[in-house]
Amino acid sequence: MLFKEIHLQGIKSGSISLAFRKWKKGAVKKGSLIKTSVGVVKIGDIEIVEEQDISEEDSINAGFKNKQHLLDSFPDSIGIPIFKISVSYYSEDPRIDVQEQTDLTDEKYLELKEKLRRLDQFSKQGDWTKAVLIAIENHPQLQAAGIAKLTGFEKEWVKPNIRKLKNLGLTISHSIGYEISPFGKLLLEKLKHEE
Repeated sequence: MLFKEIHLQGIKSGSISLAFRKWKKGAVKKGSLIKTSVGVVKIGDIEIVEEQDISEEDSINAGFKNKQHLLDSFPDSIGIPIFKISVSYYSEDPRIDVQEQTDLTDEKYLELKEKLRRLDQFSKQGDWTKAVLIAIENHPQLQAAGIAKLTGFEKEWVKPNIRKLKNLGLTISHSIGYEISPFGKLLLEKLKHEE
């Protein structure tokens, strides 16, 4: 479940407590924890509502000026249900601690190498992890479209796969573009040393 940055800031501050989405079927479950750029967001109650049941207060609690502003944010999709979702800030992003690590033991290195090997092995794109990491290292703050162009992968494929690297603590996402984390730099140094 994706949130706009302005809504994430509101969730973190507590000024936003709801989200509305038009989905054919529910895409999150109650109790789910979602990692975002501001930290972990917790999903609370989820219910399907009719357009007329959404109040002005609900709309403001979802980060919109008014109900019309919220309704205008929906895609034109007649007949697709509206989900009303309670959201709250849960914690800082646990990946930050990993990203900032400045020590990479041989044991952890082998474990990470195996995880990258598996990401490569089970991808239809073949070996991609090292190429994407090096592209990010050489071009910090470059957006997914630029990384896709450099590596020859599709932009829509690049984004979720960079997220997999971020989940390992190897990259950092910014509002625009990505960079290699200190932990990712340690890994790349060892990988290059093996060449």
